[in-house]
Amino acid sequence: MTVARSILLFVLAAVAEIGGAWLVWQGVREHRGWAWVGAGVIALGLYGFVATLQPDANFGRILAAYGGVFIAGSLVWGMVADGFRPDRWDVVGALVCLVGVAVIMYAPRAG
Repeated sequence: MTVARSILLFVLAAVAEIGGAWLVWQGVREHRGWAWVGAGVIALGLYGFVATLQPDANFGRILAAYGGVFIAGSLVWGMVADGFRPDRWDVVGALVCLVGVAVIMYAPRAG
């Protein structure tokens, strides 16, 4: 159950961070206004909170592993929200990153 909870928290953190960054991008670059920017800032703050809920107590480990989730999630967000089509190298790179996440977070450790 701990692994499932951790994965769910990574997904929630990705939605909050990537979504927040996308909202700020839309507000500034696409001229949608300050309400979009404000919503993005709130979502980014929510990301920071969700990251603290991970069962592992090591900040560096959580953020390092989350980096891989962010990479894969950003490609998925781009596909869904902006019609981006990743090429095979994008997909391979994202899969490599997710393997790294699994090693960092879920490899057996002594003690």
